[in-house]
Amino acid sequence: MIDLDGTLLDTIPDLTVAANRMLTELGRAAQDECLIRNYVGKGIPRLVERALAGSMGGTVDADLLARALPIYERCYAGVNGQHARVYPGVMDGLAELRRRGLPLACVTNKAARFTLPLLEEKKIAHYFALVVAGDSLARKKPDPLPLTHACASFGISPRDMLMIGDSLNDAEAARAAGCPVFCVSYGYNEGRDVRDLDIDAIVASLFEATRLIQKA
Repeated sequence: MIDLDGTLLDTIPDLTVAANRMLTELGRAAQDECLIRNYVGKGIPRLVERALAGSMGGTVDADLLARALPIYERCYAGVNGQHARVYPGVMDGLAELRRRGLPLACVTNKAARFTLPLLEEKKIAHYFALVVAGDSLARKKPDPLPLTHACASFGISPRDMLMIGDSLNDAEAARAAGCPVFCVSYGYNEGRDVRDLDIDAIVASLFEATRLIQKA
């Protein structure tokens, strides 16, 4: 199982463009990409709220947030995939995992209406036998449900199903599901160091991860 944002793709450029278009429509100042990067990790509503507040812990009036959310989603739909980048080592890693005959699932908190077009746009959709998006099930990461659902879909015990991600959400979901978990060193994790997470390995790329994986 592989996370999307911050693991397969650097989607911060898309998210930044969308957030700043939203802020402009609402008469607010644009923000730097480095700030938007740290706002990512708790879903679109929290990203929008943080962007409006201009801080990680900030909150805004509920009416403003309700007005801003559809604007952001419209702006993001308009740029989804246009500026996102595939991380180094991802294409080689996916090809190697498929060569070994390992079933792959993309497990993300991004909504399906954004996830599926993005995977197609970046030409990696065909690698995944299963995509579990943020609205595919009743709960999303850090709840273990998306991971246990993927395990059940493949008929694989959680202890034999590896999660590869970049954040606390991935680590907590994997531990709750009973799955081993690797984190990449380059992801988002809301600006925090992945070395502080309860994980089994830190890898510099998806291809490097393949060197640590053995088929059960």
